[in-house]
Amino acid sequence: MKLKFLGGLLLLILPVYIYASIAAFTGKVTDAKTNDPIIGATVTISQLKISTSTDANGAFTFDRLPARGRYVVEVRYLGYQTLVKTVDLSSPTALSFALTPSIIEAREVVVTGTLVTATSKYNSTSASVVSKEDLQGAYTNLIDALAKQVPGVSQITTGPGISKPVIRGLGYNRVVTLSDGVKQQGQQWGDEHGIEIDQYQADRVEVLRGAASLQYGSDAIGGVINLVEPLAPAPGNVRGEILSNYSTNNGLSGSSVMLTGNQNGFVWRGRGSYQNAYSYKTAEGYFPNSGYNNTNVSAMLGLNKSWGYSHLNLSYYKNNVGFFDPESEDELYTTEHSRSLAFPRQDIRHYKAALNNNFAIGEGSLKVDLGYQKNQRRELEESADPALFFDLNTYSLDAKYSLPHKNGWEPVVGLSGSIGHSVNKAKEKLVPDYNAYATGVFGFAKKTFGASSFSAGVRYDYIQSKGKQLFEDDEERFTGFNNTFNSISGALGYTHVFNENLNFKANAGSAFRAPNPAELGSNGVHEGTFRYEIGNGNLRPERSYQADATLEFGSGVVTGSLGVYENYVHNFIYASNTNNESIEILDEDLGDYPVYRYGQVNANLYGAEASLTLHPVSFIHFENTFNYTHAQNTTLNRPLAFIPAGTLRNTLRFEPKVKGLNSLYFYVGVDNAFKQTRIDPTFETPTASYTLLNAGIGTTIKLGKQELKLYVSGANLTNKRYYDALSRLKPGRLDQTNTNLGVYNPGRNITFGFFMPFSLK
Repeated sequence: MKLKFLGGLLLLILPVYIYASIAAFTGKVTDAKTNDPIIGATVTISQLKISTSTDANGAFTFDRLPARGRYVVEVRYLGYQTLVKTVDLSSPTALSFALTPSIIEAREVVVTGTLVTATSKYNSTSASVVSKEDLQGAYTNLIDALAKQVPGVSQITTGPGISKPVIRGLGYNRVVTLSDGVKQQGQQWGDEHGIEIDQYQADRVEVLRGAASLQYGSDAIGGVINLVEPLAPAPGNVRGEILSNYSTNNGLSGSSVMLTGNQNGFVWRGRGSYQNAYSYKTAEGYFPNSGYNNTNVSAMLGLNKSWGYSHLNLSYYKNNVGFFDPESEDELYTTEHSRSLAFPRQDIRHYKAALNNNFAIGEGSLKVDLGYQKNQRRELEESADPALFFDLNTYSLDAKYSLPHKNGWEPVVGLSGSIGHSVNKAKEKLVPDYNAYATGVFGFAKKTFGASSFSAGVRYDYIQSKGKQLFEDDEERFTGFNNTFNSISGALGYTHVFNENLNFKANAGSAFRAPNPAELGSNGVHEGTFRYEIGNGNLRPERSYQADATLEFGSGVVTGSLGVYENYVHNFIYASNTNNESIEILDEDLGDYPVYRYGQVNANLYGAEASLTLHPVSFIHFENTFNYTHAQNTTLNRPLAFIPAGTLRNTLRFEPKVKGLNSLYFYVGVDNAFKQTRIDPTFETPTASYTLLNAGIGTTIKLGKQELKLYVSGANLTNKRYYDALSRLKPGRLDQTNTNLGVYNPGRNITFGFFMPFSLK
């Protein structure tokens, strides 16, 4: 059936290659004040995954483009405001792009992770973009970098090696991570399971806050994190990057090398990355066996032609993470910090193949993403033989057809589907073997009239989960389940641009999430969470009703945004321990474990996000962000567990002009976290407020014609003792030994690094 499906799909798209027609697009980039040409400006058409640079005359050319269609062209150059225009290739003309010098950081960015490509100003989705340069600093992983820069984003951590994204208070299977155009499929349901992503691979990351279920179906009721890979250079060029960093707290050393090229439309890319860290250090000492290491190798081969593009992405990611379960306060900290990981530890391997296609069909386009992923998660307790071993294979299809634009309408229709198959390959078992099937169809339309735009969409999903029955020693371990879920989701969006310095956006809609197999069928010890989990085969889908509104403003002196949101979730799924229920695991000599059973309540989450940047003079930037989420279990009339504390981040950044040093900057900042007393008292403890001092410096130097970017950044410079509200190592964890221990978050950390991009003919 899989071969028949793929064969039919190829027959469907084959005519696109045969009958494609060709167009060219030229233009010139100049300074709006002096009319002088700008050399080296970057010109990008993200929908076609192509980019180029301006020559000595400020001119650029794109050859072999589709003969028809509307595409968004983005022009960037350091020190100038980013300029975005929509170009109709059916009537090509040489366009001029006059860039305005500006001290304001680019806020108008093409968002490729939404249904209709547009600037952020004209897109109702609440979105933020983090650049490659902003991902480098005193960060332990990709999610850590996003959580410290994007309002509304937090992280559930198990030490520096494991971070799970949380958007507006929702995490786990409620946030989708997108890489190579494919939804990342691992073990998102687990507390101690991070995402299998190379920290260095993204050229930029887009964070979509709020429900994105229209495009991605179930699991996207919280938001989406979209990793955008580097684009291939202009034909006849090779581009690459070398980067490396070292952090003092846990000895984290990381390096990555990337090369990408384009030869007459044949494009390719290769990357290799490696990270290694020993145990992390708190103000009290090193937390034993908390080190980690990971390796990533990836490659891309493809074609960029007049009919669009077709890219094959292959990747292999391996991650090893140490764990430690202290039984007394005397075991919490040590002076030893070897890079050799002891037992217990995780051994995670993720294989992925993704075929990304975008075909020009007349004035419309068909985007098809095919994916295969194998996720292998081994829990090694006392030896290299895994005690717990999940082997998950996932096949996926996502297709979107953008119809031709008419009278200001931008319609999109699409379908998606996935097949998941998971088996247990070790003695210990937590989740039964299962098969999961999902399919969905949607329609979306956006209408622009004057300074306003209105969007609406509807989606239908059908999901089936089949868990396999299992008997052990003549006793039923897993009862098995066969559940089907179907639902209709809808969304409305509105934007209005008052002027260049002020715009408003709002969204309202309903989304759903089907229970995952772990929530439906678990029956066993979840080692990483120190509890015995029991699923519930009668769970119903979560239904989310949410709305948000954002006001964005910007001028030469002040830029910022203010947003509010509310999200009511009916049948919110969570695991809880009631009546102090426990179970003794005799055959494995594990002692007593608290029993957590999956159930459902109603929940209400609301909050606010804000950012404000002041530019009193061209070389001073005072950046401030605020985030607060209030979450209530309305069924039991108590707070939801593991909700991030409110945060206020303030950074004063200086960018003086110094001869011989390009892009020199230095900054000092404070991260303020409010106390979190709104906790679920059955298995969580409150955390106190804290303030962390950060600072950094960086510059770009010229080695001949080659640029080399250097930086030093420090976090928690006062070596503050603190517990983060979303740390799984904070006090309050009761395990089988009934201990109530807490491990501080990392202490002082200073990171030294460099980044060297280069281009070759």
